[in-house]
Amino acid sequence: MRSSGRNSNRNHRGAGNSRDDRQKRAGRPRPEERRYDAGSGGRPDKPGRPGGPGKSAKPGGAKGQDRRQGQGQEGRQGPGGASRGGPKAGAGTGGPKGSKGPKAGPGQGGRSGARGRSVPARPREYEAQIEERNRARHAKSALKLPKTFGEAEGERLQKVLARAGMGSRRACEELIDQRRVEVNGEIVVEQGLRVDPEKDEIKVDGLTIATQSYLFFALNKPAGVVSSMEDPEGRQCLGDYVTNRETRLFHVGRLDTETEGLILLTNHGELAHRLTHPRYGVAKSYLAAIQGPIPRDLGKRLKDGVKLEDGYARADHFKVVENTGKNYLVEVTLHEGRKHIVRRMLAEAGFPVDKLVRTRFGPIALGDQKSGWLRRLTNTEVGMLMREVDL
Repeated sequence: MRSSGRNSNRNHRGAGNSRDDRQKRAGRPRPEERRYDAGSGGRPDKPGRPGGPGKSAKPGGAKGQDRRQGQGQEGRQGPGGASRGGPKAGAGTGGPKGSKGPKAGPGQGGRSGARGRSVPARPREYEAQIEERNRARHAKSALKLPKTFGEAEGERLQKVLARAGMGSRRACEELIDQRRVEVNGEIVVEQGLRVDPEKDEIKVDGLTIATQSYLFFALNKPAGVVSSMEDPEGRQCLGDYVTNRETRLFHVGRLDTETEGLILLTNHGELAHRLTHPRYGVAKSYLAAIQGPIPRDLGKRLKDGVKLEDGYARADHFKVVENTGKNYLVEVTLHEGRKHIVRRMLAEAGFPVDKLVRTRFGPIALGDQKSGWLRRLTNTEVGMLMREVDL
């Protein structure tokens, strides 16, 4: 059966009306109602993009945009009357906000603002200040070098040891590696330590070394030499054996003019003072030639004490070294330092002394040193002397 045209037309319009209703609800215009602006060259919902990336042909080309389309699109009115959901105003031209207009040249007096308002250019002086401030912020401050990079104080330890006679610098470095060197009571465990020989106490194997600033000598004083550095009467004295010395020396203790033997010379005042002070009791040994026969209890009598005009005097040790007929060579050791003490003790015991020689002063022995000879003490000997008096 053939249908009437009225019914078919009604059905067709109903279908079309339903499609139009869906498009209206979606908020989009029908395809036949869409209009494209010739200036924008693109879609009205995306101005400034004619089917692909690109800039608008003319600044402000969106002037001919369909007002009805802009009013039909949903969105809020932003500041300045621009609809956020619709076409955005162009920068500085009143066109769509998304379309990029020409950049402001140097003579246009400003750059495009983010919301369509022009921003004046900053002066060059202000730009220079900002640049200088940024440079100052990121500039590196001057490096603070540690003290070791400057002029280090003191002298290298191995150099001081080598100058003191402990061997070559390489040998002194080996002493340090073997941990045999102490500075101010602490064992040195690394190379390159700097010390002050005038102030620091340096020891090797527990013995203080003799630095360059201190001198220590041992003299075998002959008989007839006065125990002084100068003699106003012009007699031979100790000063005659140490001439042409840059540093003034002085003797440690005294010996009688007729007594021979070991006497120490130094410029170390504290050491000389302690070696002669009764508090430290440094022992001294003498060989005395006397006439015999001598009783067996002579040594006991000297150890028990002999009464002199200035008090009792006691020997620490006594022994007979040699006996030839009536000639006896005895050794007397004591720690006192009174004048003529050995001669007076033996004379009081009934045995006057024919000849007297001092053979030892503390740890320093005369040995086979010839009469009138001067020798410099070794560092080991100086260390033993200082240990004797707690230096």
